[in-house]
Amino acid sequence: MTTIELSTTLLAAAAPIRNEPVQARSTARLAALLDSAAAVIDEIGYERLTTAMVADRAGASIGTVYRYFPDRIAVLQSLAARNCERLLAALSTELADEKHATATDALLGVVDATAELFRTEPGYKSLRTGDVLDLLPASSEATANAVVATAVAAGLTQRFGTPESATTVIGTAIAVIDALVSRAFARDLAGDAALLDEARRVVRLVVAEAL
Repeated sequence: MTTIELSTTLLAAAAPIRNEPVQARSTARLAALLDSAAAVIDEIGYERLTTAMVADRAGASIGTVYRYFPDRIAVLQSLAARNCERLLAALSTELADEKHATATDALLGVVDATAELFRTEPGYKSLRTGDVLDLLPASSEATANAVVATAVAAGLTQRFGTPESATTVIGTAIAVIDALVSRAFARDLAGDAALLDEARRVVRLVVAEAL
């Protein structure tokens, strides 16, 4: 297991699921509830999501929802954790791609991989990895973006030998990517090409000296 995969642990801890699924049927039911929540969020945003909406969209009873989630916040936390897991999996694949000859190239690939999740992952545009709601436990010293940045920095070190001193700069690049990519998809389902190009340009500037 790679460092980038291990970094899902913090986000998973932020999702207080009442009953961890141990059978395939329970796992599928939980996934269906989260899929339903994501679909509703795509339509009306996360602010108006209710557990009743999740149950209705999933064709399940409200009791089934409460079997796994104590409230709507827990649903959002769990979906954010899943989104983070999927983002980290996508970034792990991207950073390992042989088409990237340098660490800077790989970071520019992070822009593309992130944009693809905005296009294809239901609910991702509104919720992303949860920083928009500050869903991590109060005891946590890291934001979700910081978790992602740490994982990306570790991945770049593994692949390209990037120095540890570059971690802060990489964190800034990840923050830029999150901000500009989310803005690119605010009103354009395909992603505003000019804003995505701007994200790439700014990332190059941010890491120019460090990498």
